[in-house]
Amino acid sequence: MYLVAVLGNLLIILAVISDSHLHTPMYFFLSNLSLADIGFISTTVPKMIVDISLQSKVISYKGCLIQMSLFLIFGCMDDMLLTVMAYDRFVAICHPLQYHVIMNPRLCVFLVMVSLCFSLLESLLHNLIALHFTFFEDVNISNFFCEPSQLLHLICFDNFTKNIVTYLVGVIYGFLPLLGIFFSYYKIVSSILRIPSSSGKHKAFSTCGSHLSVVCLFYGTAIGIYLTYSMSHSPKKMSAAQVMYTVVIPMLNPFIYSLRNKDMKHALRRLQSRAM
Repeated sequence: MYLVAVLGNLLIILAVISDSHLHTPMYFFLSNLSLADIGFISTTVPKMIVDISLQSKVISYKGCLIQMSLFLIFGCMDDMLLTVMAYDRFVAICHPLQYHVIMNPRLCVFLVMVSLCFSLLESLLHNLIALHFTFFEDVNISNFFCEPSQLLHLICFDNFTKNIVTYLVGVIYGFLPLLGIFFSYYKIVSSILRIPSSSGKHKAFSTCGSHLSVVCLFYGTAIGIYLTYSMSHSPKKMSAAQVMYTVVIPMLNPFIYSLRNKDMKHALRRLQSRAM
C-alpha cells in the first residue's frame, strides 16, 4: 500500500510536469497535494514497517517529536490545499471569464506558501508545548506513530490547557478550512443550477467530482476518528481509524484523480507512450 501510494502520487506529479496541457492552477495545486500525500504517508509507514520487521515498538524522544512535527505539517498541508482547490473551482465555475486573471501564477504560488506557513505554525504550536517535557521514559503510546492528540494527553496535566489547545487547533485548522470549502461549493452549486442546459450542468459538476470525492474521504475519515476517540478510547479502534486516515487516503487520492479525470487519463497515456 505504501509503494502504491508513493508511486501513484509521483506519477501524478510527473504527468503534470511533463504535459503542457496540465499547466493550469488546478493541476498545480493537485501536484502539491500529491507531494504532501507522499510526505504524509512517509512520516508514519516506513517506521511502522521497520517496527514490524524488527519486532520493536521503541522510538526516541527526538524521533517522536520529529515524526509528530512532520505528520502535522503534511496533514495540515493536505487540509489547506483542499481548501485552496475548492476556491480554485469556485473561481473557475462562478467567474470563468476572469479565471486566468484571478488565478494567476503569482496568486497560486502565494496560496501554496500560505498553506505551508499555516502548516509550519501548527507544528510549531505543538512543539512549543511538547518541548517543555523531556522526562518521558517507558511511556507506551497506543498507536503505531506519535499521534499529536495522544502526546498532548500525556504532556498536559491539567485538562483546561489540553482542551484549550485542542479546540483552538480544531477551529483554526479544521472548522475554518471546512467552512471555506462549504461556502465555495454553496456558491458553485448556486451558479451551476442557473445554467440552462443539462449538458452544461453535467460538465460543470464533472470538474468538481474528483475534488469533492477527496474532500469527503479526507474529512469523513477525520470526523470518524474524532468520534471514535470521543466515544470509545479503545486502542484497537483508534489505530484502525488512524491507518485509514494515514495510509488508505494517500493511496486512494491518485486513483480518484486519475480515474475520474479525462485530462489526467490522457496525460498518463501520453506519458506511457513516451516511456515505451
